[in-house]
Amino acid sequence: MKLKTIFDQFKHKSSFQEAVPIDSGHINSTYLVYTSDSSSPDYILQKINAAVFKNIPALIENKILVTTFLRLKAEEQESIIQLIPSISGKYYYVDSQNDYWNLMVFIPDSGVYLMAKSPKIAEEAGKLFGRFFYLLNDFDADKLSVTIPHFHNLNHRLSQFEDALTQANRERLVLAKDAIEFIITYKDEMLLLQELKSSGKLPLRATHNDTKLSNALFDTKGNGLSVIDLDTLMPGLVHYDFGDSVRTICSSAEEDEADLTQVSFLPENFKAFASGFLGASKSILNETEISHLVLGAKYMVFIMGLRFLTDYLNNDIYYKTNYADHNLVRTKNQFALLKNMKKHEAEMQEIIKDILD
Repeated sequence: MKLKTIFDQFKHKSSFQEAVPIDSGHINSTYLVYTSDSSSPDYILQKINAAVFKNIPALIENKILVTTFLRLKAEEQESIIQLIPSISGKYYYVDSQNDYWNLMVFIPDSGVYLMAKSPKIAEEAGKLFGRFFYLLNDFDADKLSVTIPHFHNLNHRLSQFEDALTQANRERLVLAKDAIEFIITYKDEMLLLQELKSSGKLPLRATHNDTKLSNALFDTKGNGLSVIDLDTLMPGLVHYDFGDSVRTICSSAEEDEADLTQVSFLPENFKAFASGFLGASKSILNETEISHLVLGAKYMVFIMGLRFLTDYLNNDIYYKTNYADHNLVRTKNQFALLKNMKKHEAEMQEIIKDILD
């Protein structure tokens, strides 16, 4: 089905001009739809990956619940994602191939970064994600459906990894030998966060759960505008949102960089991001949450590398890849970042202490 036909299944009152693919995401297929009427907005049209998200109506309902809630609280309404209903009245359209689509208003003069090229970008992202997290403090997380069960559950991800080891082909097992040993070496350290969650010592909150830098929208001057890509809104820990941002904002290289000498942790970006995030949200965090923020950063780098490795061992069935060893490159990249991050742990703890004092 043509994109224009899909676009016209929504109540947008605009005329389709062209659709341009946006290729930054790993999971969904996303297009920027330009309209021919200068008085009408442009739109983001997205096909949601049904192989990843098993209950897309629940996913869309999460988006509506949260964006409606935020619109009542946020001072700048235009910074909140606006979903457009379909002709049927639902906020999604199912095409003849049983693919699910949703439509959102595009925020003009905006863009994303794949890397934080300066501490300013890191701090702006921190303010944006910290404010998003803070505004959801009094949202009832129990209202959110779980769109991907066990998404950041390390026990579950390790179980998937162990299953993948039993069925992976020998060539991939040999090529991934060092990465597999890395998992075995560091898994017990990382499991502490999961144990604190399971014991109830860390509160479940409404969290974004995919706060990589490319899910923050910026204006042309590098100021934060909006948090985007709300597909993974679920009950979670602050450490997931804090940690996933650190993973992408505080790395000297993109996660696809194959030259590991180019991958290092950027403490100056960590200081800027943590200042922005905690400046917006520290008032709602308890001592246990704060004392484990650095662990949260390590945890999210580790679990992302683990997921890339598991997908590599499973012959790349989850993430989009551009070449045969793409997921292995991503794995090694994340583990190189984690090794370097661990050298800065004391400095990271001191930065957080200074921000809170």
